[in-house]
Amino acid sequence: QVTLVESGGGSVEAGGSLRLSCVASDSRRCMAWFRQAPGKEREGVASIYSYGDFTWYADSVKGRFTISRDNSKNTMYLQMNSLKPEDTALYFCAARIYPTCGKQSARPGDFRDWGQGTQVTVSS
Repeated sequence: QVTLVESGGGSVEAGGSLRLSCVASDSRRCMAWFRQAPGKEREGVASIYSYGDFTWYADSVKGRFTISRDNSKNTMYLQMNSLKPEDTALYFCAARIYPTCGKQSARPGDFRDWGQGTQVTVSS
C-alpha cells in the first residue's frame, strides 16, 4: 500500500496558476492526477511513468498543465497554468502497482492507491 498526500490546492481567478504536489511513500510506480467535479465522474488529468520518461495528458488540459516528478523527494507535481472555471474540482493523486502507465488514458480502475484530494476552485 502506498500512502499519498496532496497539497497545493486553492482558489484562483481564471487565467491564474497553481502547483499541486503529491508526496508518496513509494514513488517507484506510475502515478497520475485525477479530478472530480460535483455531480461528475472522476476523470484522468495526467499520468507519468515511474522514471518520468513518458507522460499522458487529457485533451482538456494539454498545453496548460504539466506533470512532473522528483523521485529523490518521492514527490509528483502538477503545474496548472491558464486555469479555467471548468478546471474546478477535487484533485486526487493516485499510484498504480506497476512502474508503467497506460499510454492512451488514465482510468481510475487501473490505480490502486489514492490520496485524500485537494480542492481547486477557479472563479471567472
